[in-house]
Amino acid sequence: MQNQACRDGIFYQDYSGIFKGGGIRSVFFQRHGGVSRTPYDSLNVSVNVGDRGDHVGENRQRIKKVLGIPSLLSLGQVHGDQVLSATRLLPEDREVPGYDAIVSNTTQALMIQQADCQAVTLFDPFMKVAAVAHVGWKGSVNGILGKTIDVMTREFSCQPADIIGVISPSLGACCAEFRGYRTTLPSWMHRFKGNNDYFDFPAISRFQLAECGLSPVNIHRIEICTRCDSNYFSFRRDQDTGRFATVVAIQD
Repeated sequence: MQNQACRDGIFYQDYSGIFKGGGIRSVFFQRHGGVSRTPYDSLNVSVNVGDRGDHVGENRQRIKKVLGIPSLLSLGQVHGDQVLSATRLLPEDREVPGYDAIVSNTTQALMIQQADCQAVTLFDPFMKVAAVAHVGWKGSVNGILGKTIDVMTREFSCQPADIIGVISPSLGACCAEFRGYRTTLPSWMHRFKGNNDYFDFPAISRFQLAECGLSPVNIHRIEICTRCDSNYFSFRRDQDTGRFATVVAIQD
């Protein structure tokens, strides 16, 4: 189901096999193999954290080389609830501000940037429609996953029961302390609180996906906590740090 690989010093995990029948490439990258310097060392893909632009550009080029793709479509990621529909291929990289999820029916490669937040990949193998959402706690509260699935169903004729979802490495319940939850999280989320105000946000995403009509057997979670595992960038652990990439692309 998962295949860890390394090419040119870049480590990544390919979980395309989770999706029934294939048809999609879905990969998340570790933080190694790039050119960015401390504290963004080394495969930082974000231009918005203080890293040098030429370093970020080279890191993105390396990711494209590993995957054999011509361009990346990424988002400004504002912890909101706006969903972008991408229905044409881009000849060069583009980052669109103001959005936190992308839905596409093309072979365009889609990228989410992370440092504890989830990247949730969604794929309908029958309609050949893919989506990926950036899900932090604000995204969970704002229902970004439900709004992404709504775009898939309303604009691309997907059926929720056909959609397969994968929750990427992210901040685990072991590390997601949330002291202000009483005033910032809706009461229905409180059931996901463990001891000492620690929350299981991937479990919240699993619940939200099931509420949208996904079959529980079609919802998968990669059990890696980004704060615990130093192979990944973590804002909770380091504060000033880079962002690693999850990249999704429908295959011809």
